[in-house]
Amino acid sequence: MRALLQRVTRAEVKVEGQSVASIAKGLLVLLGVGPADDEWVASGLAAKVAGLRIFADSEGLTNLSLSEVGGSALVVSQFTLYADSRRGRRPSFVGAAGPVVGERLYEVFCEILASSGIPVAQGRFGADMAVELVNDGPFTVWLDSDELGIAPRPS
Repeated sequence: MRALLQRVTRAEVKVEGQSVASIAKGLLVLLGVGPADDEWVASGLAAKVAGLRIFADSEGLTNLSLSEVGGSALVVSQFTLYADSRRGRRPSFVGAAGPVVGERLYEVFCEILASSGIPVAQGRFGADMAVELVNDGPFTVWLDSDELGIAPRPS
């Protein structure tokens, strides 16, 4: 599972010109699901996002997490985070999970993040979305469950 986090002062998702979700201060989370991912991976990555200290404290140091600043998360499914551009000029997306697994784990990720006390707004899975944001900093962080050592639960 992969997540691209952008610290924002506001973010909004529109589908066909209509707003479907928005947040004020918080994180825009672009979330990609891989074919080997499971609920365990979704839980581990959601915990990492909830606890990541990337917001400034009163001294200007990045010591505060999303919940500590009273922020929200806008989670948008983005299978293109699994793009493979090593060959040719057109990226391949075969490294992403299919839509059934992708949507299920996207929902699990959002539920777990919300259960940690963070208000979660969601884009519309599988829709053609327009995402507007004001990046704060800019401050952008890449998380990859493989690189973080969050592996699927052994069967």
